[in-house]
Amino acid sequence: QAQLVESGGGLVQAGDSLRLSCAASGRSFSSYGMGWFRQAPGKEREFVAAVASSGGSKPYADSVKGRFFISRDNSRNTVYLQMNNLKPEDTAVYYCAKSAGWYVSRNAEQYGDWGQGTQVTVSP
Repeated sequence: QAQLVESGGGLVQAGDSLRLSCAASGRSFSSYGMGWFRQAPGKEREFVAAVASSGGSKPYADSVKGRFFISRDNSRNTVYLQMNNLKPEDTAVYYCAKSAGWYVSRNAEQYGDWGQGTQVTVSP
């Protein structure tokens, strides 16, 4: 079972940028799709972005498209989420997750390993 550790969250103002990182332990990181999800207080966990094992497929939630960018560095076993032009509605705990295979999915049930989450708070 892979261990995933997120970092990079914090308190920022609307319009600012943050880059989240997720470092994965274990072998075969490059064989699995990776995703970012978020959960705001009182709301269900929602899909943000994902990247296939090869880095080729990168679906995004409509709410973040054009502002957030996912990438991965397989040599470092790390996946990133660059978040630009942050809005108060982006406030949430952000989780990275490892897919069950090489593919990507917007469905959280397709991910088997999860990090502990990192808080992102965007003030108006």
